[in-house]
Amino acid sequence: MDKALQTMIDNMPEKTGKPLDEWKSVLKGQSFAKHSEAVNYLKKEHGVTHGYANTIVMLSKEDNESGSDPVANQYKGKEALFPIYQKILNVVEGFGSDVTIIPKKTTVSIIRRIQFALIKPATKTRIDLGLKIKGKPTTDRLEDSGPFGTMCTHRVKLSDVTEIDEELIAWLKEAYQKAE
Repeated sequence: MDKALQTMIDNMPEKTGKPLDEWKSVLKGQSFAKHSEAVNYLKKEHGVTHGYANTIVMLSKEDNESGSDPVANQYKGKEALFPIYQKILNVVEGFGSDVTIIPKKTTVSIIRRIQFALIKPATKTRIDLGLKIKGKPTTDRLEDSGPFGTMCTHRVKLSDVTEIDEELIAWLKEAYQKAE
C-alpha cells in the first residue's frame, strides 16, 4: 500500500468521524449500481469529503472482489444444485492428479492439459455440464454445446444428483482422456 493511501486511512477517523472498517460496514448495508453513486451517498448522507468517499468506496470494492468465493456466489439461490456440482468434482478428481479445477465468475472449468468440462448453474433448477468430446454424435441427452459455443462440443442438462450415472461418468472420462 502506498504511503499516501496509508496516511489517508490513518487520518480517516479524525477527518470523517469513523475508521475505514466502520465505513465499509456502512456501505455493506447499501446497494449501488455505480461507484459514483456510493461516493455521492457518503458525501450527501454522511458529510464525507470527495477524496475520502472515493477511497472508502474503492477499498470496499477491493474487499468484496477479493473476499468473494465465486462458487458460493454461483449457487446463491440455487443451493439445491450444489450436491450435483460436488458430485461432478468428486468424479473428475478421481480420474487423476492432473485434473485442475478453476472457478470463474459464472462457471467452473475442469482442465487436464486443456479444458475438458465446464460446470454452470444455468437456472435455479438446472446445471449445464459442458463437455469437450470432438467427433462424438449428439443424443437426446448429450446435446450440442448450446450456450457454451466453442468452449465445449456437448452439453448435458442436470437437475438431480442421480443423473450423474454411469453414462455421464463415461462421457466425462472420455472428455478427460481426449484432453491429454
